[in-house]
Amino acid sequence: MSSVSTAVRDSSTMLRRNLLHTWRYPSGTLNLLLTPIMMLLLFVYIFGDVMSAGIGGGADRSDYIAYIVPGLLLMTVGSTVIGAAVSVSVDMTQGLTARFRTMAIYRGSLLVGHVVGGVLQCVMSVVLVGAVGVAMGFRSTDATALEWIAAFGLITLFALALTWIAVGMGAASPNPEAAGNMAMPLILLPLISSAFIPADTMPGWFQPIAQYQPFTPAIETLRGLLLGTGIGHNGWITIAWCVGLIALGYRWSTAQFNRDPK
Repeated sequence: MSSVSTAVRDSSTMLRRNLLHTWRYPSGTLNLLLTPIMMLLLFVYIFGDVMSAGIGGGADRSDYIAYIVPGLLLMTVGSTVIGAAVSVSVDMTQGLTARFRTMAIYRGSLLVGHVVGGVLQCVMSVVLVGAVGVAMGFRSTDATALEWIAAFGLITLFALALTWIAVGMGAASPNPEAAGNMAMPLILLPLISSAFIPADTMPGWFQPIAQYQPFTPAIETLRGLLLGTGIGHNGWITIAWCVGLIALGYRWSTAQFNRDPK
C-alpha cells in the first residue's frame, strides 16, 4: 500500500473516531452553539430596534436581521472550533497521542482527523444557526447560485483556518480547561468586529481594532455575497488571512504534536 493511501486510510479512521465521539456526546457542540443563537435572539428581538439605527438609512428590524446574520454565521464558526481545541488537548494530555505514536499509522492522521471533523462540525453548526436566522426572517433574495457557492466556500475556508488555530491551541495547552480558555478569543473577536454595527460608526480610536482583524473582512465578504452589497478588497484580505492562519496553525500544531509527550 502506498504512503498516500495509508495516510488517507488512517486519517479517515481518525475522522470517523472524532465524528462518532461527537455523535455520542453532542452536549459539547450544542453548548457552543448556544452563544451565537442567544446573540441572534438578543440583538434582534431585544436590541433590534435600537441597533438598526446604527446601520443607517432608516433601517428597521428586518433590515437589521439581514445585517446581523452573516456576522453570526462566522461567530458560530469561532465558537464551534473551541470544541476542537478541547478535544485535541484531551488526546494530548491523557496518553492517547503517546499510544498512537507507538502504532504503525500515519503520524499526522490524528491531527487531520481533528481538523476535518472540526470543519464538518462548523459547517453543520452554521447550517443550524442559518436555519434559525431564516425562521426569524432572514432572506437572501439577491444572491445568485454562484454567490451562494462562493459563500459556502468562504465559510468552509474560514472554518478550516480557525480549526487549525484551535488545534494548535489545544496541542499547546496543559489541560482541556486551559485549551477552552485559550480559545475564547475566537468567540470574543466577532464582538469587536462589524458583526453587529458597521466599523465606521465606532469610536475613532477603536475602528482600527475592528477593521484589522480576520473577522471583519470575512463578515463583510459574506455579507456582500448573501445580500448583494459591495465586497471591495475584503475578499482578498479574507483569503490572505485564511491562508496565513492555516499556515500558522499547521506549523504550530505539528510542532506541538511532534514534541515529547506530556
